[in-house]
Amino acid sequence: MSERVYVVYLAVLVGVLAGLAAVGLKLAIHWQQARLATAVTEPNRVFALSLYPIVGISLTVLVTRYLLHGNLGRGIGPIIYNTARENAIVPRSKLYSQLITAFLTVSFGGSAGTEAPISVTGAAIGSNAARVLRAGRRRRRLLTGCGAAAGIAAIFNAPIAGVLFAVETILLELPAQYFIPLLISSATATVVSKGLYAGQPFALITHSWVLNTVPFYVVLGPLTALLAVYMIRMYHWFDHFWERWPGLRWQKVLAGGATLGLLIFLFPPLYGEGYNIVELLLSGHAQAITDGSLFSVYGDNNVWLLILLVFFSMMMKVVATSVTVGAGGNGGMFGSSLVAGALCGFLFARLVNLTGLVAIPEVHFVVLGMAGVLAGVVHAPLTAIFLIAEITGGYALFVPLMLVTSFSYLITKHFEPYSVYTRKLTLKGVDVYANRDRDLLSRLDLHRLLDTDFLALRPSATLGELVDVFRHAHRNVFPVVGQNGKLRGVISLDMVRDTLFDGAHYHTTKLSELMRSPAAIIHPTDTVEHCLDVLERTESAALPVCDEEGNYLGFIVKTTILARYRRELIEEGQA
Repeated sequence: MSERVYVVYLAVLVGVLAGLAAVGLKLAIHWQQARLATAVTEPNRVFALSLYPIVGISLTVLVTRYLLHGNLGRGIGPIIYNTARENAIVPRSKLYSQLITAFLTVSFGGSAGTEAPISVTGAAIGSNAARVLRAGRRRRRLLTGCGAAAGIAAIFNAPIAGVLFAVETILLELPAQYFIPLLISSATATVVSKGLYAGQPFALITHSWVLNTVPFYVVLGPLTALLAVYMIRMYHWFDHFWERWPGLRWQKVLAGGATLGLLIFLFPPLYGEGYNIVELLLSGHAQAITDGSLFSVYGDNNVWLLILLVFFSMMMKVVATSVTVGAGGNGGMFGSSLVAGALCGFLFARLVNLTGLVAIPEVHFVVLGMAGVLAGVVHAPLTAIFLIAEITGGYALFVPLMLVTSFSYLITKHFEPYSVYTRKLTLKGVDVYANRDRDLLSRLDLHRLLDTDFLALRPSATLGELVDVFRHAHRNVFPVVGQNGKLRGVISLDMVRDTLFDGAHYHTTKLSELMRSPAAIIHPTDTVEHCLDVLERTESAALPVCDEEGNYLGFIVKTTILARYRRELIEEGQA
């Protein structure tokens, strides 16, 4: 079997498995939500919906603690890190952990999307399939991307969007040889989803746009960008808040669950993923959003109450998602971005129409709002364009989609250079957008490059002893180390060249008189890239490595780094 045919078979296998995982999760969530909705009579349902999320988050915390030993790894961020920095090795536990915890969280009303858990599960399927088949680094990275693409493709029945999501978010590049396997895996998962699930998640729209609405598209783009910036910052503010929570785990669960329950009680559209709200907006039944809420008692046709409910639901969606995840649940911002974007687009169009000056199609702006906010939050404009076009049948809106997502992405990128997935990694010092050379350097372990065969000398040693050492040593640089193990200085052949033949001072001149401070000192926590920069800046062939207390550990040699880098480069080409 040729290499290309073999990779195609693997792509199909990963697509089938990821598609089955996505379909299984969605069907299980819908079945559980239907059971919970019918378990309580209508008058008490709003109270039940407020309490269910506490149960779901509590069960998720129990599974995380006792089944997964506290290692869940929520969101797309860890997969991006695995792919960029750990040779696409995804832990086996992610084959099932994301599915179980996402089911428990979302089926009980947790206000988060299932796209991230499904994409992570698909990536884990691809990565571990490559490990079982003993595939090389490059093929393992490809199959990880295939799994992520297949997960998104299956959940939305959007194969092109799945490929673009993998490229823009997971792989961060698309080598030519990756394209066909990604597309095959994504298409396979879509076929599986189409056969077992129910097709498009949202209602289809087919009518085209008109020229006089272009100015409104231009205005909507910056509005969605501002909402995207708000969502990114709020999400990470809450993430930081929950990480610093001083109480016990169960205090966090109860506080988060109670907060989420209160939000859902006040704004029922925040319950669960929220895609039912998007369906109401696309079908022209926006007023039905108020059903079951406190706003409904003031009348079913009060447009300003509807606008208030939509506005607060839009602003609180990221808060509800942050609380869901921070309290211990599992889910992502992908689906929440779509819901908030749909509410944003509807709110803008409805307000414009209320002026009476012009009439614009609200359903178009619902779709465009989804694309704009998703492009900004995830920093994936192509994914947003094709995803929205595929899941709504809105290819007729391609030009407006391009306008809104472009404005949204550029403005969001200006205020927030990193997406909701990569911002936390960047704050920890992981640059996932590094180029290929920096990527290879980041894989090198400084401790494995440490050279410890430099002969250490004492400050009290004499020049004569140094001459004897020079005769037998294969190095021309020596560390001068005190009895306490701390580096005192370095001495090289160039430093003492003029005094080597001064025999009269062999027994009287001490090395403490000849040694010099090193041009720079490397620490064990420094990156290899930083070491190379220091070596270049100081024009040194080798520099000593000391810990924070000044204890001598060894030397970092430029030729050793370059030799190891060359070996990694060869392995990268052969993998």
